[in-house]
Amino acid sequence: MTYVITELCASMKDTSCVEVCPVDCIHPTPDEPGYEEAEQLHIDPTECIDCDACAQSCPVGAIFAEKNVPAEWSLATAANADYFSG
Repeated sequence: MTYVITELCASMKDTSCVEVCPVDCIHPTPDEPGYEEAEQLHIDPTECIDCDACAQSCPVGAIFAEKNVPAEWSLATAANADYFSG
């Protein structure tokens, strides 16, 4: 399982989740290329260790365990994976 950042993060890009992630699987970070252009942050599903730290730190409640992503944001799961596939 992995965690997924949904559209609730769009345009906000609060980096609280980046700061608490023990495996640095949330990108782009503010010091990475493409951060300014990115609409939201993404979690790498192959690196995520399911620790829940990101979800607990998100000030807008945009992060869910993959199995708990609300139906209205179900496309976010593929969007997060796609971000890292290319």
